[in-house]
Amino acid sequence: MRNVGIRSLALIVMVLVVASSCKKKDPTSLKPGKTSSKTGLDYNGEDGEGFVVKQYKALPAGPDLVFIEGGRFTMGSLEEDVMGTRDNLERTVSIQSFYMDETEVANVHYLEYLNFIQRDSSEEFYRRALPDTTVWYNDLSFNDSYVTMYLRHPGFRLYPAVGVSWAQATDYCTWRSNAVNQSMFAKGTAGGATNKKKMLSFGKKKDAAQAEVASASAPTNLSVESGYVLPPYRLPTEAEWEYAAKGMIGTQYADENQANSRIYPWDGSTLRQPRGKKQGNMLANFKRGKGDYAGIAGRANDGAIMTQELRGYPANDYGLYDMAGNVNEWVQDVYRPLSYMDFNDLNSFRRDGYQDEAKNYDSKNNNSLITNEVRVYKGGSWADVAYWMSPGTRRFMEQDSSSAMVGFRCAMIATGSSGMAR
Repeated sequence: MRNVGIRSLALIVMVLVVASSCKKKDPTSLKPGKTSSKTGLDYNGEDGEGFVVKQYKALPAGPDLVFIEGGRFTMGSLEEDVMGTRDNLERTVSIQSFYMDETEVANVHYLEYLNFIQRDSSEEFYRRALPDTTVWYNDLSFNDSYVTMYLRHPGFRLYPAVGVSWAQATDYCTWRSNAVNQSMFAKGTAGGATNKKKMLSFGKKKDAAQAEVASASAPTNLSVESGYVLPPYRLPTEAEWEYAAKGMIGTQYADENQANSRIYPWDGSTLRQPRGKKQGNMLANFKRGKGDYAGIAGRANDGAIMTQELRGYPANDYGLYDMAGNVNEWVQDVYRPLSYMDFNDLNSFRRDGYQDEAKNYDSKNNNSLITNEVRVYKGGSWADVAYWMSPGTRRFMEQDSSSAMVGFRCAMIATGSSGMAR
């Protein structure tokens, strides 16, 4: 009887295994199946017939990008509006997940860009891409050495690039998109085994997608549908930047109710390390008061009178460095003082000339600085007082202007399942 029971149990297990193996698998974006679930027609028919739907393996994130899980947050200034602008009052918005650079673009990264476009572009475009190194010059300060040294000297390689306008930063994003796709394409098809596993994996068998990649002379020949082209790099929107800077993911506990918010990219209302071996040290570099950029020699716990090398201060809860201090950063949005009133509560973004139009402001008679060519920058810098360290503060500047206090970093959308919470 015991043997019969064991055989019966084994039979039941076999039936369950067979049943589960026969269960139809639901199609997904990554594995859509061989036939259409709506028409029953075959995908990828022979002799070019049928609709082409290639199997796809998700690409890795681009270099230096950090995944920012989206969600709801309170956008706007949490500090007293000492400037009296009332241009960023609090409102609730939601941000879809995206990617953002771990650090600001540094001098060595921008010099790499200049090197490539000097070889491949016109002299006019190259000159237009050059940063304005004279942003360091001041008639009442001896910063002359920075004019010639800061961008190109090896000692400043990993210091944030400055003197770059919004327009130049946007051009850099376009170039970087092509450069990264070319790099991933080359390493995925012609590189060593390690690079192939690391950058692109097309499977063990040579399928149509791999053939397309292998036969393409450049990654720009690949279509978006191939799945082997990263979305473009771009400047983050103001809402994305502010959301990422606040790093509210570090305040989540048992449920989705946020019991507290953040004035700065870290917890607390001060700018110093609250505990540990570095207790009392500043969490960012900024101007502490009139004439005080770092403290005194031997006790300069700010760490930098001017800019500081990347990763010189702790990252926020998303793993992003220098979201307060070092340099301000350009964002995509055109500046409007009524951005907090005229907004969409999902992926909020201020476009050129939509509502609150530039013609409503008297810029022609110099009664206003607002035009469709002024862009927002955020974050505070080495030369700003602590007030500007708060992610909710905002300022603006002409898109063709630059400063020794403004740099930038890039962002990218997250596609498919990577665009959801992980």
